[in-house]
Amino acid sequence: MSNLSKMLLNQELSTQSVCALAADLMLKKKWMLATAESCTGGLIAATCTDLAGSSAWFDRGFVTYSNAAKSELLGVSSLLIDQQGAVSEAVVRAMTAGALMHSHAQVALAVTGVAGPSGGSADKPVGTVWLGWALPHQVVAEKCHFEGDRACVRAATVRHALVQLLVLLDCL
Repeated sequence: MSNLSKMLLNQELSTQSVCALAADLMLKKKWMLATAESCTGGLIAATCTDLAGSSAWFDRGFVTYSNAAKSELLGVSSLLIDQQGAVSEAVVRAMTAGALMHSHAQVALAVTGVAGPSGGSADKPVGTVWLGWALPHQVVAEKCHFEGDRACVRAATVRHALVQLLVLLDCL
């Protein structure tokens, strides 16, 4: 196991440090990032753009909180949303594809979930989040369940999204 993996598992790095490491890898590859966020409402984009010089690797962020925004801004099929639900693997994959299509980025990160305190169901309880990453020649989606109140779910989603982005970039 690499030192980076150990630090990530032990949460020795702050979310901002994780983002800075991912930014370094993006810069080395001369890639740009686009984000598509639902339940985090732009917190991932804000974390990225908190870094000085982020304009060299961060292209844009889409806040697609409503289903209509997912369709209008990212081209996610409303039929897909109706059939699968906004919080689903199919929708997060479509969000990553849409973020790439509607940007100048080579890498996209998308999240959709139920941050709470309401809105959950038996199938998708509060804390359920689908995350997706699209990199050249690779698309990854993951379902997570984060504990805690709304702020905790959103913060955990931001951290997990950036940690996994770093891991994926580090493996290329």
